Amino acid sequence: MGDAAGQTIRIAAALIDDDLGRLLLVRKAGTTSFMQAGGKIEAGENAWAALRRELLEEIGLDLSDHEERYLGRFCAAAANETGCVVEAQLFHVRTLHVPMTAAEIAEAVWVHPAEAANLALAPLTRDWVLPLAAGIASRR
Repeated sequence: MGDAAGQTIRIAAALIDDDLGRLLLVRKAGTTSFMQAGGKIEAGENAWAALRRELLEEIGLDLSDHEERYLGRFCAAAANETGCVVEAQLFHVRTLHVPMTAAEIAEAVWVHPAEAANLALAPLTRDWVLPLAAGIASRR
């Protein structure tokens, strides 16, 4: 999907869960992998500002009234840009928000982590987010 082969793509993303132990995953139009909502960090923008902008644009989630927790920086192969790596500043957000897909998002689903393992997942989601979600769930 891109011509940025070999580049690192800086993104802000959210591990979004709810009180029922489900994760919110999204799939971009024209792609097959489910992943976290979020997107590229623009020049001069910090990760939290980028995440707030992207979540509002993509799924209609306004984070101004939500508590977030920074989880860290994680890297994985990009799901949709061959030969690229995503460097994600990942935040945890708990909400009961009903996603309204917009922008480039074709589908948003709430799934339990065991169900997520049966979906086509972006490497970041498979390798980092699901294990992090399991750790968060165990601390409830």
